[in-house]
Amino acid sequence: MKPNHGTQGYRTGIGYDAHPFVEGRPLVLGGVNVPHARGLGGHSDADVLCHAIADALLGAAAAGDIGTHFPDTESRYRGVSSIVLLGGVRDLVAKTGARIVNVDSVLVIEEPRVSPYFEEMRSRIAEALHVEPGAISVKATRNEGMGFIGRAEGAAAFAVATLVMAESDERRLKSE
Repeated sequence: MKPNHGTQGYRTGIGYDAHPFVEGRPLVLGGVNVPHARGLGGHSDADVLCHAIADALLGAAAAGDIGTHFPDTESRYRGVSSIVLLGGVRDLVAKTGARIVNVDSVLVIEEPRVSPYFEEMRSRIAEALHVEPGAISVKATRNEGMGFIGRAEGAAAFAVATLVMAESDERRLKSE
């Protein structure tokens, strides 16, 4: 998919992901193993935070979504670390001529408490994206008992990413 960037400048994308809790898997959030009795179910490691960030970055770059580039129909992505996928997204974004400015994200999870892991999450995400940890924000909130998240049946994440286009559209389009 070739992105069609309308103008040079800043671009913003939004991402969302949700997964159910399952038995027998580790809980991985932002590339960090968080101690909990259950993990999230999915084809990869089901890291909802990394998946939401990936879609926000790809959206800002007008480059599709995580399922387009890393489909759950391909066995090579079964159980893969979403931090590895985030590195692949970084490379896809760079190919569009964009530079990551910042990422703001929020986990929506009833349990466990994840705030003790924020700094490690920020560090791992920043490393995967080749940005400073100060460019990454990770927060969390609860659903206060409402819905599947409130019943502790799963978790979700939202992310917003800002990119700046590093070269003019005319120059980039000539090279494509």
